[in-house]
Order: sequence, then C-alpha cells, then structure tokens
Amino acid sequence: MAKVDYYELLGVGRQATQDDIRKAYRRLAMKYHPDRNKGDKQAEQKFKEIKEAYDALSDEQKRAAYDRFGHAGVSGMGGGTGGGQYQDIFGDIFENFFGGASPFGQRRTTTAYRGDDLEYTLQLTLEEAVFGTEKKVKVARMEACERCDGKGAEPGSGLKDCHSCHGTGRVGLQQGFISFQQTCPTCKGSGQIIDNPCTQCSGRARVEVAKTLSVKVPAGVDGGDNIRLSGEGEAGIGGGPAGDLYIRIQLRPHRVFSRHGKDLSIEVPIPFTLASLGGEIEVPSLGGRLKLKIPQGTQSGKRFRMRSKGIRPLRGGASGDLICQVNVETPVNLTSQQKELLQELDSSLSGSKHSPRSENWVDNIKQFFNKFDLNL
Repeated sequence: MAKVDYYELLGVGRQATQDDIRKAYRRLAMKYHPDRNKGDKQAEQKFKEIKEAYDALSDEQKRAAYDRFGHAGVSGMGGGTGGGQYQDIFGDIFENFFGGASPFGQRRTTTAYRGDDLEYTLQLTLEEAVFGTEKKVKVARMEACERCDGKGAEPGSGLKDCHSCHGTGRVGLQQGFISFQQTCPTCKGSGQIIDNPCTQCSGRARVEVAKTLSVKVPAGVDGGDNIRLSGEGEAGIGGGPAGDLYIRIQLRPHRVFSRHGKDLSIEVPIPFTLASLGGEIEVPSLGGRLKLKIPQGTQSGKRFRMRSKGIRPLRGGASGDLICQVNVETPVNLTSQQKELLQELDSSLSGSKHSPRSENWVDNIKQFFNKFDLNL
C-alpha cells in the first residue's frame, strides 16, 4: 500500500516552517498517542505514521531528500526515535497534559485522567417545563472503589514497578536499523502493576454504582435544553477529576397546547353560527381562563394572537404569545327539521355578498378553463 505524503499526514504545506511542523506534530501526537488510546490499533498505527513523518521533516537533510525524491529519498537514512528533539517534545507533552515526566528512559509517574461525561434524558410535562420543578433521577455511573480508595490494589498491598518496562511505561523495539518505543503491553503504559488486585473492583479502581440525584429544573426550559451537573459524571482515574452529568430535557406531548419556543398554540373548534354571527368564548391558558372575541364572518383557520399569554423564556425577556386557531365545525346528525332549516338558509344566502370567497374561487376556475377553450 502506497505511503501517505508526509506533509499531508501532518496537515501542513510544503512551505511550512520547522515551528509549523513541530506544532502540527505535537497536536497530532497528543490526539493519537497510545497512552490516550489504549487498545486502539488504528490510533497506534496513526501515531507511528505521524512519528515517521515528523522524523523526516524535522531533519533538514532528510526533508531536502524527501522533497526531491519522495519516500525513496529517506528510506535508507535510518529511523530512530528522533533523538533529543523527539524526547524534548514528549517531555513537554507529558509535563503539560499528563502531569508526569517524559516516558523515554525515565520513571513514569501516575497518570490522571478526567472521568467521562454522562447524559440522562429527563421527560417533563409542559407545565413542569414552564413553571420549573425538582426531579429525582437515578444514574448508573463509575465511582472510585471505596475498598481500595481508587488504587485498584487490595488494602495493605499496593503497586510495584512493571518488570517489563522497569517503571517507565515504555518498551523499546528494534526492527533492522530502526528502533522505536511503544506503550508497555504489560502495564498498559502506567509503569506499575498491581501485585494483589482489590477483591471488590478486581483491580479496575472503579465500580458501577446507581446514584439518585436531585435535579432542579428552572422555569422556562424547552425540549433539547441541557442542565449540567458539574462533577456528577464518571469518576476520574488516577486521582483525575470526575466528569459532568448533562440532563437533556424532553417534553411530553400536551393534550391542549403545542409549544413553539416561547409561544403556545391551541386549536379551538367553534360552531358555524358563532363564526357567522360573532360572539365571545372562553379559551384556556397556562395562567387561567381567557376571553376571546370572535368577529362576525370569521373563517375556519383564522388565527388570533393573545399577546404575552405564552411562556417567559428561561434566559429572560418578554413572554411569548398564545395563538388561538379557530376551526369552524360542521354540524352532524341533523334532524329532518334542521336539514329543512339549513336548506332555507342556503337559498336565502345565495349571492356573492354572503360567500365572496366561493364566488371568487368559481371565477378563477372559469378563467383557468377558458385558457384551454373548454366549457364548464
């Protein structure tokens, strides 16, 4: 399989300075380093590739040969670990990000990792979201083992230096003229091994615990909002801080209202007599009953906006509106007498002044068909 271009691997252009190359390598080395991707073979292979690219481009002689002849220009120039320059880079990385010394030939200190964040979906009613509430949630998470105090070793025993890497967390390998180092497979890069694993956590230093937490839901939250509970995620490793718990809000469907941000909407069925003659009706809101005036001749689907009768936003500002859509309801199960009365009414209403939209619609249809010389 053809090798990827070294510049492309590091994400820099061919005119990149040594400082650009160094910064790009440090960023990628942090991302793909085996100590941060334990058991990930793809990350390990990627780390080797960017290491090889850096070794070539950080050396001016090798870089010149690569620029002229490609991979063939550096294939016979030796690999190695990049000497002191490579060690210095990882000394900085481990000191700044892992809190330990460089793993190359030095004793490895305990690495601390932050615990993972967790997410929990909390379902609320519309009223709970609008007015706020307090809920109990039960979350399964990893916590530090109490028996071994998060060390993984049975109390009274402890850790000892790994016999494979002698406490450095790295082991050297030699392939022909190329030598390189990799994460110690025995201790997984920690530099130490547990001689007598804890009987409660089996040496994992953490145990799964079901924790019940109280969540205060502020008034005005909406579906998709998150509430962060700091430090309530997974416990850290090696003394690292715990992650966070994110409560994702999900709203249950409501029988009466629909929510649209800070606005509420409601569908109101009205009889055709009220739509024709006009009047006043009661409509519900989250603050109580409201009076809605229906003008004469109201058509089905008409929307009325009641200002500031919606929801006050979580982050402040003016309240939303309540939007009432009236739907004119056709009477059903008519008696013979009612049918006769409606037929009399229909006869008396013939004419455009009573049904302007119908008359206009008929005119539009006639014009449409006349374009094709068709007769109605």
